[in-house]
Amino acid sequence: MAFHASGDAHLRGMQVVAAPLAKRVASAAFDQATGTDWYRRLSWSIWCTDLVILVLAVFGAQLVWFSSFRTTVATWPGIGRPEITYLGVSAALVIGWMAALSLTDSRTARVLGVDATEYRRVADASLRIFGLIAIIALLVKIDLARGYLLISLPIGVCLLVLGRWMWRRWLIHQRRLGLYSRRVVLLGSSTSIEQVARDLQRFPGAGYLVVGACTSAQEASERGWMLADGQVRVLGDFDDIIDAMARVNADTVIVTGSDDLPAARVKELSWQLESGRQHLVLSPGIADVAGPRIHTRPVAGLPLVHVETPRLRRGQLLAKRGLDVSLATVGIIVLSPLLAALAVLVRTNDGGPAIFAQTRVGRDGRGFRMYKFRSMVPDAEERLAEVRDRAQDSGNEVLFKLRCDPRVTTVGRWMRRYSLDELPQLFNVLAGDMSLVGPRPPLRSEVEQYPESVHRRFLMKPGITGLWQVSGRSSLSWDTSVRLDLSYVENYSVVGDLVILGKTARAVLLPGEDAH
Repeated sequence: MAFHASGDAHLRGMQVVAAPLAKRVASAAFDQATGTDWYRRLSWSIWCTDLVILVLAVFGAQLVWFSSFRTTVATWPGIGRPEITYLGVSAALVIGWMAALSLTDSRTARVLGVDATEYRRVADASLRIFGLIAIIALLVKIDLARGYLLISLPIGVCLLVLGRWMWRRWLIHQRRLGLYSRRVVLLGSSTSIEQVARDLQRFPGAGYLVVGACTSAQEASERGWMLADGQVRVLGDFDDIIDAMARVNADTVIVTGSDDLPAARVKELSWQLESGRQHLVLSPGIADVAGPRIHTRPVAGLPLVHVETPRLRRGQLLAKRGLDVSLATVGIIVLSPLLAALAVLVRTNDGGPAIFAQTRVGRDGRGFRMYKFRSMVPDAEERLAEVRDRAQDSGNEVLFKLRCDPRVTTVGRWMRRYSLDELPQLFNVLAGDMSLVGPRPPLRSEVEQYPESVHRRFLMKPGITGLWQVSGRSSLSWDTSVRLDLSYVENYSVVGDLVILGKTARAVLLPGEDAH
């Protein structure tokens, strides 16, 4: 069509692409040359790693427990029945364990490098195979050594998870270079395309590399030929999607939503995609809702997506409080020498107080006194007016922060680099005003600028750390900060808290430049 022809002319003239995306797309050339079967190569590599790990774990457990590979389990009654040795049991256990990992889809592209699903499937497969072995042993009356099994299971699971974690680190690094990723064309309105494109580009480790978009002819002509601040090329309109995917070697189309794209057209598109190689993904447009709250239930041929109402059960709150009290108590005891040393260091640096107390807004909108080691000069509050007129190079439109704030002391800048100034908040956790993980504790002046919808963040206690901290800290925009806080409240889980604490520890031990 005419639109398509003119589009090619525009695309030939369009040579400027934003630097980060251009680097990733250029790096992806290697992946195009080697085909789109990267998943099979990666899955096979992980399969081999799992096999080596299980052989070492299972046969190692046998050697540790029995000091031999020829130990007999039992001799079956009857003439000609062979004896059963633990060498055979170990081999059968490895084979069954590998089969269980495959049957639970622990190596599929949908779970590799994505949240904790891969680890859960590894643990689930391991527990299932050991449960099956226990049932078989009971039915055929074979008395297996419990110590042998008790050594094999935890060591095997831990090594499997460690192996998957190492592969994930490698995979995320490759995906940041544009390799081992789904090459995605977005399909929908320009507004929804820009929203989804920015979200995917912010998390390249998820494995979706946006290489183009198709929108309505009217929107494309009105908005020009680049979307998302020049990051995404428009390749055509809705009718050009198959041809556009072929031109950029895409294997996935994500439907982001549009009033001009009827459901019947989406169904036809699913029929046109190449089975097994090309994939259709639907973005429901519901941001920051995940985990057990989402259920897909087919009703009368309609794939209805149910989003459960978020609920914070009493058991969850008790578990969270128990985790807070126990870890905060241990932290204060273990870190007490460091706390004392920092207090003396801050006090002697300029003669001012060691602790800085400030009123913040906590759960249900109640104020509380939050404590930190003082990282600024004693008269920092009085000097706020003189620095507020400076151009902000950190923070955002609501959260005021200067990357090179002249009020920060030398000791304070060092403490901020390693987040040591936050340690006194452990006492806030013990007092019940804060949690180890939660939304950012805001100032009253910031809360006054909040729209009504943002007040949902006060359903939970503010945290020393949270999604906002492990996802970019002070460099985040206001909208992103709000989304992360609300996402945490909407999808809270104890496991999620442990993951955030682990990421926080990593960020503190390996800080970026002025990461505070």
